[in-house]
Amino acid sequence: MSASAPSPLPAPRPLAGIRVVDLTSVVVGPACTLRLADFGAKVIKVEPPAGDVLRTLGGPSPGGHHAGSYLHLNRGKQAVGLDLKAPAARAVLERLVASSDVVVANMRPEALVRLGLDADSLRDRYPRLVHCTITGFGPGGPYRGRPAYDSVVQGVSGIAGLAARRDGHPLYVPLLLADHVTGEIAASAILAALLARERTGLGATLEVPMHETMAAFVLQEHLGPRSFDPPLGPAGDARVLNPDNRPLATADGWISLTANTDVQVQAFLRAVGRAELIDDPRLRTVADRFRHVELWFRVRAEALTSRTTAEWLAVFAAADVPAMPCHTLETLERDPHLTAVGLIGTDVHPTEGRVRTIRPTILQDGAPAPVGRPAPPPGFDTRTVLRDLGFDEAECDALIASGAAFEPGTDTG
Repeated sequence: MSASAPSPLPAPRPLAGIRVVDLTSVVVGPACTLRLADFGAKVIKVEPPAGDVLRTLGGPSPGGHHAGSYLHLNRGKQAVGLDLKAPAARAVLERLVASSDVVVANMRPEALVRLGLDADSLRDRYPRLVHCTITGFGPGGPYRGRPAYDSVVQGVSGIAGLAARRDGHPLYVPLLLADHVTGEIAASAILAALLARERTGLGATLEVPMHETMAAFVLQEHLGPRSFDPPLGPAGDARVLNPDNRPLATADGWISLTANTDVQVQAFLRAVGRAELIDDPRLRTVADRFRHVELWFRVRAEALTSRTTAEWLAVFAAADVPAMPCHTLETLERDPHLTAVGLIGTDVHPTEGRVRTIRPTILQDGAPAPVGRPAPPPGFDTRTVLRDLGFDEAECDALIASGAAFEPGTDTG
């Protein structure tokens, strides 16, 4: 019997060999560097003695330093503890930057200047460096330098106001949407800059402002008729902003359903027993339904209360109408598709015991990247990184004893 063919080796990850200095905290910056880590970059997260506030802001944990959201946003990274107020720590960071390809920060611009970590200071010395700052508000406007969190940005960029247009009062999306989206945009900008460096040999200075980024998303979708001069009508996509554009109630729950094309709408109307509306001139075409969106959404909203969610999902699957269960946080974890593809797994953390993991979702050659090790405790890799930078054991001891650097078990006051 011939031996079976060996399994193909996993494809090398695209950022293998790239080193990233991660000076970020909370969500927007870690979301960016998580994506870079998933692509294979070596991400070295530098934390102050107090640690990233998300370690505790994100909720409780057995050891007190690894809230669930912190774990999920910082897996696959190294954790280095440095007190950047100490000159010796600044010297360590200088050596770290000199050996790296990318620096990512979400401090305020003036804080970076005080620490000598701004793009002008670093790229003069390291022209191949890709320097990316994620800010609340870009240069040139009156908001520059003001503090910004996700909720602040959701408000000022118009996201919360979309709910006011629909429901009469503003609402935040109950997800740190601005942080996650801006972090992903920053990661894509860094990838483009690294590609350009391969061609030119030069790095780049990047800034990704949260306000402008999220305002652009809102306006791209909702500027609508005001995109023309003169305007053809008020801003706002009437379909998306309609109060009935929401999950549809069934006899025992909710379904998320969208039928956009004429074929899908016809299939929906047949499935719910309203075939007589197929030739209604108000609902016949996409343009007709846009003009009569209130009628269309009312028909949808009233259609499903006679059967259960499971019954309707079977009907719509057979009719090829886009529909899925509307999950709660509790049922999402048990979604059969997510279970089958293995999105949620488990691992053993060095201080927290068994933890649940969320694997990368991008597939390369049909497979996701490995999850990587769990997010480490504060300063867990300090000594390892110091050694990699050429510090001998006595120098490592001196840096830690002075408080310029710290590792687990160090009294940081």
